[in-house]
Amino acid sequence: MYKVIFKFEDGTGTEVFAALGENLLEVARKANVAIDAPCSGNAACGKCKVKLTGGELDSRQTRHITDEEYAQGWRLSCISRITADVEVLVPDIASAYRSRMKVADLDSAEELQIFEKTKADIADAGISFRNDLEVVPVLMEEPSLDNTMPDNERLVWAVEAACGVSEVKLQFSVLQKLAEVLRKSSFRVQCVVSRQGDRAEVLDVLPEDEKAQVCGLAVDIGTTTVSALIIDMTDGAILAKASSGNGQIRYGADVINRIIEQQKEGGRKKLQDAIISETLNPLIHAMCRSAGLRPQQIYRMCVAGNTTMNHLFAGVDADPVRMEPFIPTFFETDSICAQDLGIHIYPRARIIMAPNIGSYVGGDITAGTLASTIWNREEMSLFIDLGTNGELVFGNSEFMMSCACSAGPAFEGGDISCGMRATDGAIEACVIDSETMEPMFRIVGDEGQKPVGICGSGIIDIISELFRCGIISPKGKFIREGKRIRHDSYGMGSYVLAFKEDAASVKDIELTEVDIDNFIRAKGAIFSAIRVMLGSLDFDVSMIERVLVAGGIGSGINMRNAVNIGMFPDIELEKFTYIGNSSLSGAYMMLYSNEAEAKVADVAHNMTYLELSNEPGYMDEFVAACFLPHTDAALFPSLEMKFA
Repeated sequence: MYKVIFKFEDGTGTEVFAALGENLLEVARKANVAIDAPCSGNAACGKCKVKLTGGELDSRQTRHITDEEYAQGWRLSCISRITADVEVLVPDIASAYRSRMKVADLDSAEELQIFEKTKADIADAGISFRNDLEVVPVLMEEPSLDNTMPDNERLVWAVEAACGVSEVKLQFSVLQKLAEVLRKSSFRVQCVVSRQGDRAEVLDVLPEDEKAQVCGLAVDIGTTTVSALIIDMTDGAILAKASSGNGQIRYGADVINRIIEQQKEGGRKKLQDAIISETLNPLIHAMCRSAGLRPQQIYRMCVAGNTTMNHLFAGVDADPVRMEPFIPTFFETDSICAQDLGIHIYPRARIIMAPNIGSYVGGDITAGTLASTIWNREEMSLFIDLGTNGELVFGNSEFMMSCACSAGPAFEGGDISCGMRATDGAIEACVIDSETMEPMFRIVGDEGQKPVGICGSGIIDIISELFRCGIISPKGKFIREGKRIRHDSYGMGSYVLAFKEDAASVKDIELTEVDIDNFIRAKGAIFSAIRVMLGSLDFDVSMIERVLVAGGIGSGINMRNAVNIGMFPDIELEKFTYIGNSSLSGAYMMLYSNEAEAKVADVAHNMTYLELSNEPGYMDEFVAACFLPHTDAALFPSLEMKFA
């Protein structure tokens, strides 16, 4: 066995042992060391770089590592083998996805305002914000030799009288603590009750003088990020909020890689632990500390995630999701409680899961559709959720259709040589001077932060600006020359955003023709999906009256630039609206309101799912959309003069 030391830029480290020939990335995963590997260790993305600072590694040089980097000790962990004792530095860029990712949560005034408007729209649609959880004060006659009724029957009778119901059920956890609580409080207690019609279930029993707070937990489990809220179930007040990267990221950026990983021995448990033990439970404890709560005061939980995330969260085999005919184990389930999955809240807390409607359109979209209120409007609306992939819903109060397109990880910086997720140092917005070809950009993080790479919203801006300035052709090829435009030995062009001396990187930050081609394919997938879905209904883009954009990348998108590159349809910009993290908003509504929970189920049951892979014209539409902005210029009339 050989000693492997992982060092981090904050000065901390982890020491483990590994066998001869063991893969360094796998060693890191077993040691719970966060190394970003969007391609799941296939040596395709180049994001799992570490720096050899001591000892030896068997690791060849790849196209992702320059001669200079290799000489400095940089290696790809996924193709490095243990041959001796070794020490490596894990740079912040490789692990930042766990804690410093920019997500669409409620930390900003803008996101909070969007959330409050969504809540108001739901209320205007006739959804009442009431649920079945309440705290009921209960007084009982103390037992005596003349009154020998057992504690459980005494409590049941008292709750029946207090709630006006004919049937009361006690949770076993209540029975376990009942004798002690009743006698310490002289048989004057508070019961946390779930009341449904003429029945009531006692979830908890507390002394009369103890503060009884009934809380709920809403969670958006994204492929890349996880966001959560703790709310007061009596008035809907948000008590705490938090977000982080999804711990499963190190097993691949996309759901297919994770499904493959969970098929390996012990893989299903490993993926479930990554989301529950490594991500959700730490978030829950952090939120409870900030709000002064005990995790056991969280009596209900609502989860919104895509179909694969729901399966991996529940520890259910997700392999059928990716295999034709693409039939998942479940679309909806109401049979899971917190203790079944090891979630650190009230053990018998019911877990509400937003229903899936297809293999690639899941509960995040049904919850998001609730938040969008498409189902309550006459105008034709297009809902677009942009994350690791793209999901779409089109319709109004009379009908809704949904589909998912395989856009790949480009929107999260994957498949892009200097791409990264929206963490500190990511270029998130850019403008280029058409004469000098000099860029001006905005960077995620503190003022004075040097650029490290480019995230999805920044890539959209850069490609749009390169095209607007005539620096690249509609095919994404460089057609102008300048100090920031370079060509390699194969003639492949690139545009340098920041030279290495001005960047927090060991090399220049640039966008290559290969990067541009990869992103054109991603945006082409979105636009072609819109066209095919509309075409299946005999509609065209002129019939779209509203476009609602949701998801983490949506918060930073310049809508004009997204239209310029042919990602979104060329309609009036006034029709585009960013609606925040609609998945989390929908999960909140479902948690707080029984009527909202029922409405999401109704929305899911009445939404038509379109499987694009079965549509004969989809590939033709996709190929046509792999152009800036499109091979059919007539689809973008407002751009003809602009780019002439």
